[in-house]
Amino acid sequence: MDMSYLGVMSRKNEIMQKSVGIDYKKYEFGSIAFDYEKMMSDINYSLNDIKQIQLENGVGNTPLKELKNITKMVRKVAPKGKGARIFIKDEALNDSGSFKARRASLSCYHAKKMGYKGVIAATSGNYGAAVASSAAKLGLKCIIVQECFDSKGMGQPEILEKARLCEAFGAEVIQLTVGPELFYVFLNLLDKTGYFNASLYTPFSVAGIETLGSELVKQCITQVGREPDVVICTNAGGGNLTGTARGIKAETNKKIEIVGASVNLKGLHMASDKDFNRKSFTTGHTGFGIPFAANPDRSDVPRSAARPLRYMDRYVLVNQGEVFYLTEALALLEGIERGPAGNTALTAALSIAADLDEDKMIIVQETEYTGAGKHHNAQISFAKNNGVNVYFGDPEEEVPGTSIVLPNHPGLIKARVVDLVHLKKSCIKNHIANNKNNFLMYEDILFLMDEVNENELFVLETIKDLNVKEIKLKGGNT
Repeated sequence: MDMSYLGVMSRKNEIMQKSVGIDYKKYEFGSIAFDYEKMMSDINYSLNDIKQIQLENGVGNTPLKELKNITKMVRKVAPKGKGARIFIKDEALNDSGSFKARRASLSCYHAKKMGYKGVIAATSGNYGAAVASSAAKLGLKCIIVQECFDSKGMGQPEILEKARLCEAFGAEVIQLTVGPELFYVFLNLLDKTGYFNASLYTPFSVAGIETLGSELVKQCITQVGREPDVVICTNAGGGNLTGTARGIKAETNKKIEIVGASVNLKGLHMASDKDFNRKSFTTGHTGFGIPFAANPDRSDVPRSAARPLRYMDRYVLVNQGEVFYLTEALALLEGIERGPAGNTALTAALSIAADLDEDKMIIVQETEYTGAGKHHNAQISFAKNNGVNVYFGDPEEEVPGTSIVLPNHPGLIKARVVDLVHLKKSCIKNHIANNKNNFLMYEDILFLMDEVNENELFVLETIKDLNVKEIKLKGGNT
């Protein structure tokens, strides 16, 4: 069999389908549409099934904690009568140290059930440790593939720490330099081993997070007497927000605002050897958040189950220095030391809470463990060693890859609004660009409406200037 780059890439759909056991083609119809809800339901695990699987594997049921001192800090800088109560869902207390234990638990359970001997995941983040932990519990082999080094062999401390944890759980870790070979190596391993693709973007992975959304609603009602007003999710590839929102909707009909939050790394290219070690966040940033929202099927499966624009009401950005500041504040004010990436949503919550009345409630839906290379002091030291200027000042001065500005005052922390309309239009345009036909069926219009959570007029107005020769509308009109 041809194992060259071109040979493996030519078989990518065949390899991916075999490694997840899903025939994605059966969900496709029209020119670009596919039945997302059927794909999600066909995994044949109910929400209660997933809760039970996770319970038996020590995952979930993490505490909901009110950050009373952080809330007091917000109220000191907010206008009178403003400053919503802030809570965190402390997901760092899962065995692998993050909410991604929920994703991995169902993926690995399904792999075991279907007879796969092992699992493989391509990730430089917390997901690798989560898959390794779940695989260890179920007696599965595990391989984690990381982008870790630049061309000089220098690895980010956060990624090295995650490799250490993966190996502690018994996984084999394959570390690569940054570049296009990651996907090839990943496919090659799936092809050679016959292991299960524990991708972040399968229905199993996203459905595993639905328990998080369900739990936080129930816990909020129990502890406070009602549902939260806002839930903020750190957003990267979109699965975190998608799964949490679906779990919330399964638990309550009340409208709860879903906010995505990412670290602003504008100007840095994620696959650039030069930029790789000049960013202090390996996940939860715009290098993933923006392109994966606008083009969700750019993932390692044919149809991604992570589709955040279907659920996101607002999208905001925070700066690196602001997140480091909040990470330190969380430890000093609340006695809770957690990793910076997981505090992205908490940083956004500070700004959003200042605009809401005191009787409102915000839930930050995840935290992550910290230690060694993941610690914010290690990240800041690494940044300095790579020529990044770190200082206290106005966060608006921060230039990703050049400076990290720690705010002089908590009142300077801002959640900067992303133009969600523009992002939704980009998503529609990408679907059209990926369409090999130059016509659309009415089913495609309905799909795009669901995809960006907008009405028919919005979709038609967006595509009117694109290269679409013909649109079949309701009733057969062209």
